[in-house]
Amino acid sequence: MASFSFGDGNARKLLAIPLYAAARVITAVVPRSADEWVFGCAVGIADGALAVWDEAHAAGARAVWLVDGPDQAREAARRGIPAVRKTSLRGFWRTARARVVIVTHGFGDVNRYAVSGAFIAQLWHGIPLKRIGIDSPATVRSSILPSSRLVRAGLAAMYRSATRRITLLPAASHLVRGRLESAFSLPDSRVRVLGEPRVDVLSRGTADERRTRARARIVDLTGADADAALILYAPTWRDGDLDPAIPSATEWTAIEQTLAARDAVLLVRSHPLGAGEYRPSAPSGRIRMLGSDVVNDVTPLLPGLDLLVTDYSSLAFDASLVPLPVVFFAPDVDTYAEQRGFYGTYRDVAGDDWATTWTETLAQIEATLLDPTERLTRSRTLDARVHAYRDGRNAQRVYRAIVDSIDPKAGRERSGEDTE
Repeated sequence: MASFSFGDGNARKLLAIPLYAAARVITAVVPRSADEWVFGCAVGIADGALAVWDEAHAAGARAVWLVDGPDQAREAARRGIPAVRKTSLRGFWRTARARVVIVTHGFGDVNRYAVSGAFIAQLWHGIPLKRIGIDSPATVRSSILPSSRLVRAGLAAMYRSATRRITLLPAASHLVRGRLESAFSLPDSRVRVLGEPRVDVLSRGTADERRTRARARIVDLTGADADAALILYAPTWRDGDLDPAIPSATEWTAIEQTLAARDAVLLVRSHPLGAGEYRPSAPSGRIRMLGSDVVNDVTPLLPGLDLLVTDYSSLAFDASLVPLPVVFFAPDVDTYAEQRGFYGTYRDVAGDDWATTWTETLAQIEATLLDPTERLTRSRTLDARVHAYRDGRNAQRVYRAIVDSIDPKAGRERSGEDTE
């Protein structure tokens, strides 16, 4: 499994400063078009970027997707989406000319050197529980002179300079808005409660339709028994460190026994940037891998599940929209809180009974499969706290907010239509 850390990523950024400087000169003199859009997403043709793409495409926007490699290019072609390699000269040019740039993770979703001067919509990719951006010590960590305060201060200044280019950052609710304003060092005028486009799929159609569609997709991807209870285990990223929850051989055996007793299948989705292998000690039909190499965006699959097991992942907030019962398994809360930190406390989201071992986790899984009522109630309570919209129209609101900003006349005309 590939591993990535902020330290290594920031070291590369420091070494690329001359490239950033040269690109700023170029983008300062290259005029941007009036109406071209570019889209990008670190995980592929997916996430909130795809939801907004659908809105923009339906409205006839001139748009292109910037891809990273042949797999993404093939997926774009399959969907009929025009695509350009983001690191190519064409990728640089299309980004430099675009009026609107849509990203979900960072400027590297498109051509990172050519974003200055565009209307940048940073959609982000989940409601943060763990601290992100400038709120997290990891953001200013570097493998070059790791103990240097000067290097950390320089990285913080670079980060704030970069995030100041963001024009719009949609938030799921006012609670989430405050976290994003702090993390990205943005004024409240740029962080608007419009809902997350990436979760529209969890609100469209009936609950039965969403479950049937998602469950069929899971079975197709993994070969899991359609009649079994489907459990997703999704630990979050630990900045390149080994995940402490990887089961031992004895724990894999216990997991297998519990799954067999409850006619369940465990779908393991380790973080695509994490370190460590989740592989059972013996082949098992009840343990299936559902990593990013199988499906790049797991959010649309949530309605097909019966239970989510996670630690600090934003999937817990997504699951609350379904709603889906959640078991929290966090063996390193104190260490993680010290190194990364949380918005609020972990107890605010996980309650006071999170598991710290696989033995405790399996006991909670069994209890929840027998009676999910209490954990479903927790999910509904969490949903009410963090989501302002559940109408499946978040992408539409974001698209209209962008168009109204770049074309005020269109916004005034639409406002007049809405009041008639």
